Amino acid sequence: MTTLQITFITLVAFLHIYFMILEMFLWTKPKGLKAFGLKKDFAEQSKVLAANQGLYNGFLSAGLIWSLIESRHDIAIFFLSCVMIAGIYGAYSTKKMKLFFIQSIPAIIGLLAIFIF
Repeated sequence: MTTLQITFITLVAFLHIYFMILEMFLWTKPKGLKAFGLKKDFAEQSKVLAANQGLYNGFLSAGLIWSLIESRHDIAIFFLSCVMIAGIYGAYSTKKMKLFFIQSIPAIIGLLAIFIF
């Protein structure tokens, strides 16, 4: 893998570790409330769903880290594609384009780095 590929795969993996921490452990805390623009009562009611979502973000991170350890483009392509699609769907379903830029764009750049370099 090239340095550019490793950089973007690592960036996406760390972003999803951060999302996992926010969703699993900080959802109802001030940092989580601010990050997601939530009201405390809604956060309390949805914390189990958020924790489940956080776990899935952890799986995405694990897959990307696995692709780095094994230096396998096919694994990276699969997990970066999952991240890209999740970001597209998240932006569409919530009407928050910010999700697309934060989640999908780094994954797309990672995919382009794999296919071009």
